[in-house]
Amino acid sequence: MLALYFSVLTLVSGWSFTLSQFTDFWYFIVSLAIGFGIQIALYSYLRNAIHHRDGSGKVVAVSGSTSTAAMISCCAHYLANIVPALGAAGVITLVAQYQVELFWVGLAANGAGILYIGNKVLKFSAAHVRREPPTVVQV
Repeated sequence: MLALYFSVLTLVSGWSFTLSQFTDFWYFIVSLAIGFGIQIALYSYLRNAIHHRDGSGKVVAVSGSTSTAAMISCCAHYLANIVPALGAAGVITLVAQYQVELFWVGLAANGAGILYIGNKVLKFSAAHVRREPPTVVQV
């Protein structure tokens, strides 16, 4: 996610602007990237656990909408660089003015995604521990 952040922002606004934005908001950007990584790790773990146990399809692990909301909230202020071409200058001011608030929305969406998928992992684990003993995976 950080590579995507640096790539897109550098292409749109140049390296100096990207570095300036990262320096000013690194704690939001890194937190969002970590949260997104945790969501992906939990989702991958759950998907693999379901696959290895011949999942019955009863467990639904969808975090796509939450992750998408986090990404949009995280990066929405960068639309300010594109919106002038679309002729909506008022949106630029609004997004730029609420940049920090949009970061908080992204962090909240990340937290919600982590809680949602984490809850699914716990429910899946609890349901399958009752049915069969845990297996030892040899590496």
